Amino acid sequence: MTFTERLRTLFKNFLDASGQRLYKMGITANLITLLGLAGNFIAAFFIGIGNLLVGGILILLMGPLDAFDGAVARAAGEITPFGAFLDSVTDRYSELVIYLGLIAYFLRAGDANGVLLVFVAAAGSVLVSYTRARAQGIGLDVKVGFMTRVERYLVLVPGILFSYPKISLWIIAILANFTAFQRILEVYKITNSIKKEK
Repeated sequence: MTFTERLRTLFKNFLDASGQRLYKMGITANLITLLGLAGNFIAAFFIGIGNLLVGGILILLMGPLDAFDGAVARAAGEITPFGAFLDSVTDRYSELVIYLGLIAYFLRAGDANGVLLVFVAAAGSVLVSYTRARAQGIGLDVKVGFMTRVERYLVLVPGILFSYPKISLWIIAILANFTAFQRILEVYKITNSIKKEK
């Protein structure tokens, strides 16, 4: 069980109860998903202009919305393929726009190394998700590795809040790319063993 799955299990009752309340208020899962995306765009703007504290607080507030949209969808009995697709796509946009804000932040400071570091962290983050998605495309569910979206969020937010984004970015740059490599290796092992069995 991944760290994300453990968190969902731990907070399941709270999320289900919250999902029921939000659903009764007429709030849809897709609305929550889009609000989270909009909030992260605003957070990225504040980060880009150098206000890391406000940007970090906004990201912190937007994080739980990723769990609430699924809870509302379950409460409404409307867990659809498009809803799951939209959730995944907006997750990627939300994460990448925060990296864009950090690029703007380092550009304003004339810090070329910071910009490069953001690129490496962003590349690793995307590849963690992409390697799993491509594995699913060939019928495999590969979840190995530590640096999933929740872990990246937990690492990135404190660095932004306390104005030490480079520390968080170094951790993500190393561990996210390592996680992507782990998944590539895992797919290779599984497909190679299947090939040998044939």
